[in-house]
Amino acid sequence: MLTVGTKAPDFTLQDKEGNHISLSDFLGKKIVLYFYPKDNTPGCTRQACAFAQNYEGFKSNDIIVIGISKDSVASHKKFAQKYSLPFILLSDPELTAIKSYDVWQEKKMCGKVGMGVVRTTFIIDENGCIEKIMPKVKPDTNASEILEYLGK
Repeated sequence: MLTVGTKAPDFTLQDKEGNHISLSDFLGKKIVLYFYPKDNTPGCTRQACAFAQNYEGFKSNDIIVIGISKDSVASHKKFAQKYSLPFILLSDPELTAIKSYDVWQEKKMCGKVGMGVVRTTFIIDENGCIEKIMPKVKPDTNASEILEYLGK
């Protein structure tokens, strides 16, 4: 279980263009790292669009926004194009980062129990340490709550 103040696990995953991106590429910058279940689903689309609507607030404060799901590179590309998403989306089909951030958990949906990504956001400081963990966030308000927390 990850806790505030610990080093954020590094990872290298592909973005929507197939480029390899590592968390450590952004040392020296504040990072908003959010995990979400699936591209093009109602809650995930609302969350991504809320980040897009608030993106200037992040960008003007030199804050990197990264979204991760287990969807493919091609799925991320279509999702980003469809909704004009200006931030980084990373594909994690092997669940590498998803499991290292402990967001692959048992979930109940429609009376069935299965494993899936629990919508969680991490704020990572300039030194690569976890500053804040926001579990089970609300898709519509997650981005604005982060900006409020950061005083931006």
